[in-house]
Amino acid sequence: MAAASTPEIGIVFRPQSAPEDLRAVARAVEDAGVPELWLWEDCFLEGGLTTSATALAATERVHVGIGLLPVPLRNPALAAMEVATLARLEPGRFVAGFGHGVLEWMGQVSARVASPLTLLREYVTAVRALLDGETVDTVGRYVTLRDVRLGWPPAVVPEITVGARGPKTLRLAGEIGDSVLLDSAADEAAVRAARDLVDEGRADSGRPGRTHVRVFTEIDPRADTLESRIADRLAELAAGGADAVAIQAPAGAPDPRPLLDALPR
Repeated sequence: MAAASTPEIGIVFRPQSAPEDLRAVARAVEDAGVPELWLWEDCFLEGGLTTSATALAATERVHVGIGLLPVPLRNPALAAMEVATLARLEPGRFVAGFGHGVLEWMGQVSARVASPLTLLREYVTAVRALLDGETVDTVGRYVTLRDVRLGWPPAVVPEITVGARGPKTLRLAGEIGDSVLLDSAADEAAVRAARDLVDEGRADSGRPGRTHVRVFTEIDPRADTLESRIADRLAELAAGGADAVAIQAPAGAPDPRPLLDALPR
């Protein structure tokens, strides 16, 4: 299968790996020349902001992204403060990812809301404005900020990615995000369908350009013909419209380092 273009490649450090393994994995990813390292914040495993800070401190070139921070868990002003700090410490190397969170988990911590989509829209809009150095004064259904302005806004505003699965969230991600993160688009047709919805949202927003589409995909490094399987998966997802692909090992064997030698150079 021939790809329409070659997607940017990333590696995922799953939260099923112990936090103390992160530095070694991050260095291995950078040494292999892989441009992106992605982290999860999954209840109730590892914190996405602390792991991001650790990965950024352990490396010099690789871009580090969070996929994703569940928005019900943090006040947006606090999230903007943390993101701005990381963006100032490592300009241009950090991607902030937001999602509405797994509803069951949000319910476990009394953070579930009636309209996750409304919260996601209000939250990302407020965080973006704060990172842009604006004074935010807004009263929404879920997000209320009064005369809030960051003391240390980043000189280089980081990319904001929005996690999405359903049609409404995909359209919203295209509307408010710089990029969208897909973690359930398993094949070319699914990526293409998601790409179309994201593009609709971008067009409705009136913003110029096109929203970047990134796909998380799982490949077991213990199987045979690893190089060809990775190449085929990259080609398939790129043919559906993926701009970037982040590869992760399965939860039962989460160490991604065995994947590195099989990545295309």
